[in-house]
Amino acid sequence: MALIQADRVKETSSTTGTGNFSLSGASTGFRTFKDGVGIGNTCYYVITEGPTYEIGLGTLNATATLARTTVLISSSANAAVNWGSGSKDVFTTYPGVKAVILDDNNELNLASALTVAGAMSGATTLS
Repeated sequence: MALIQADRVKETSSTTGTGNFSLSGASTGFRTFKDGVGIGNTCYYVITEGPTYEIGLGTLNATATLARTTVLISSSANAAVNWGSGSKDVFTTYPGVKAVILDDNNELNLASALTVAGAMSGATTLS
């Protein structure tokens, strides 16, 4: 299972409640989660309906089912939204809380510790 960052992935859903989301097919001009993310992979997602939203990490666990694994931020006090009836948009994103951004000097400043899994090689400066 890999974390996939995919562009132009957007579907609709009429799922209700706080469970997995059944996806209803790609919006015009977009790809499905199956085509962009792939079954068994994870991605950052957004679900939105009007002013109600949820941003999190999910896993595509079947051809058209997105499991909402971890909610990062939402309009429901950062908990899973209990969705009512109606059509929702579901799409991939790169959440600001997970973004890695260079400053205006092209430097990376980390707010917490850096953890490296595996060896570091090449020209490396750590201070």
